[in-house]
Amino acid sequence: MAGTRPKSGPTMHDVAAAAGVSQATVSLVLNSAAGSRFSQETRQRVRDAVDKLGYRTNAHAKVLREGVAGMIGFIGDSVATTPFAGAIIEGAQQRAWEDGLLLLSVNTGGDRELEAASLDAMLSYKVAGVVYAAMYHRRLEVPDALAGVRSVVLNSQDRAGRVPSVAPDEVKGGYAATSRLLEAGHTRVGMINIETLESDLPAAVGRYKGYCAALEEAGLDIDPSLVRFGSGGEEDGYKYTMELLTASNPPTAIFCANDRGAWGAYQAVSDLRLAIPGDVSIVGFDNQATLAPFLRPGLTTFELPFVAMGRRAVDLILQDAEPDGRVELMDCPLVERNSVTHPKEIP
Repeated sequence: MAGTRPKSGPTMHDVAAAAGVSQATVSLVLNSAAGSRFSQETRQRVRDAVDKLGYRTNAHAKVLREGVAGMIGFIGDSVATTPFAGAIIEGAQQRAWEDGLLLLSVNTGGDRELEAASLDAMLSYKVAGVVYAAMYHRRLEVPDALAGVRSVVLNSQDRAGRVPSVAPDEVKGGYAATSRLLEAGHTRVGMINIETLESDLPAAVGRYKGYCAALEEAGLDIDPSLVRFGSGGEEDGYKYTMELLTASNPPTAIFCANDRGAWGAYQAVSDLRLAIPGDVSIVGFDNQATLAPFLRPGLTTFELPFVAMGRRAVDLILQDAEPDGRVELMDCPLVERNSVTHPKEIP
């Protein structure tokens, strides 16, 4: 009939009636309210009723009522377009969804104007907080627009030390990588780093510190002739592996501070008519899913904990704690493949 208003969708009252609970219980369950205690059976009845009726919360009303939307903002430079770092978004999204929140994600490509516009739009939506993520671990400047907003720096650190940060434990990772080679019996362990130490890049500085700490703990001297500082690319991995393995007293193992460098190392070993791991063992870092498993033999490496870091960043936002400059470092787990064995005995 003309002029008849369309039937509105199911209400929270309808959900409560279908689930046999109060409307207040439905609200508390759907909003995961802190301090609310309901049995799993009650929660499931509410969710089943929501699914059956097709109930949807009114996001606009939630903003007016609570001052925040059911969303968490996620700003990244190139995270979404980087195959191995994209798992950060996966972890953050999973954790947000567990509390009934959506992740509003923007990939800026490093464009400062786009970043500023995206932040402005997110804040206008009254997001519950903002995850400020970077493709690789570094110290960065947090935008002034995030002052007073619940935010967390992810896969990097706030240079000013005001915003909490979640990042990989680079020192422990470098220590574990070197220790893996030492435990296999190697005593001449080379390292090909991803930057010079003067760059102040936490990954380069930390992984080298871990390398040195493992050698010192094993009672071995740091031999500068076994260390190279490259750019993190395949070309430097190749070049410096050639240098190390053609020296008068070559290493029997090499810790490459990233998988791309290890890929170059593999090519150098092949060109020298040597074998991995029979002639030289190699350990990488990053566990790039498009690279490390497909080298022959598969590369033993350490995985950057992207999913876990993404989850933890959202955890910190949901904790509703006072902002501080804490830096939480997360372990990088070993991914064992076939590029490490004991050193060849020299007759």
